[in-house]
Amino acid sequence: MNTMACMPNTTRSPRRLVQERNSDMTTKPNIPIFFTIDEGYAPWLSVALLSLKENASPACRYDVHVVYHNMRPDTIERLSRIAGDDFSISFLPMTETMESITDWEGNYLRADYFTLTIFTRLFLPDMFPQYDKAIYLDSDICVPGDISKMYAIALEDNYLGVVNDYSIANVLELNHYVKDAVGVDKDHYFNSGILLMNFQAMREHHLASRFLDLMAKYHFDTIAPDQDYLNALCKDKVVYLDPTWDSMPCDLDEFENPQIIHYNLFDKPWCYDDVKYEKYFWDVAKRSDFYEEIVAYKQGYSDAQKQKDAQSLAQLVSRGNAIPDQAVTMRKVFESGQEARL
Repeated sequence: MNTMACMPNTTRSPRRLVQERNSDMTTKPNIPIFFTIDEGYAPWLSVALLSLKENASPACRYDVHVVYHNMRPDTIERLSRIAGDDFSISFLPMTETMESITDWEGNYLRADYFTLTIFTRLFLPDMFPQYDKAIYLDSDICVPGDISKMYAIALEDNYLGVVNDYSIANVLELNHYVKDAVGVDKDHYFNSGILLMNFQAMREHHLASRFLDLMAKYHFDTIAPDQDYLNALCKDKVVYLDPTWDSMPCDLDEFENPQIIHYNLFDKPWCYDDVKYEKYFWDVAKRSDFYEEIVAYKQGYSDAQKQKDAQSLAQLVSRGNAIPDQAVTMRKVFESGQEARL
């Protein structure tokens, strides 16, 4: 597995420079990056892509794959314009496999929003067998750091490189859910929005089929569907990354040098004022082809929508408190020996 860091060679002689330029396409390490979105997240994805491209190391090539559900051709064309030298962007519609996952309450993201895209990351290793290692990113992000440094981190035989989800760990009311429903210590419960993925190991241990089997057999109630399955299945087989790779605007001081900013849950600068790390988002957004739409979206974000956000958060906490008492939970199934982890 190639974990080569994408650092430029500063010792080259001028005589060799032209020759090496001509061979860049074959010598530069390739970094595969995945997003999964639907039409509604296209404006935020434009900011993610721009920031990723602007801060990428020129010593690497980047193959960005956008796996989408229900996107208009003109939206795809606008996002495609962000591509450039050594930064390709391809678009792939979701397979019919994803259509078999039904819309039921336990699969809702943030307790109020269902989308098939939240499950797709679990199938990426099988959908793209040409890659042994890749990065998955949610689209509600900004990337002020050099993503190649994250890709260079060695995973060895672990499945994932992750960051603790301190937006959940710091919510006392949800600690009971994480420990007693998912079966993970709150300080080791990771966020699935930023993942360094060992595709090879996940294929070899059949992550996708294990997920589908468990979902069909138990229909676990969850508050973070794919995230909870990954935490339960991959427990103790992950590498914890520096938290700056998943900087979340929750109840922590801002990191001085965030590498990836993840505006998760309801902390989104295109909805609210005074969100931590918002300066990074707006600095890039003003260069986006979707900028006017982003501004209009924020201006039109109503008090009713904000009230719904507050209600959804309360609902998430309420469900999180109730789920551990159910007869069937991830923790009970795995700790009883009924099922084995990956």
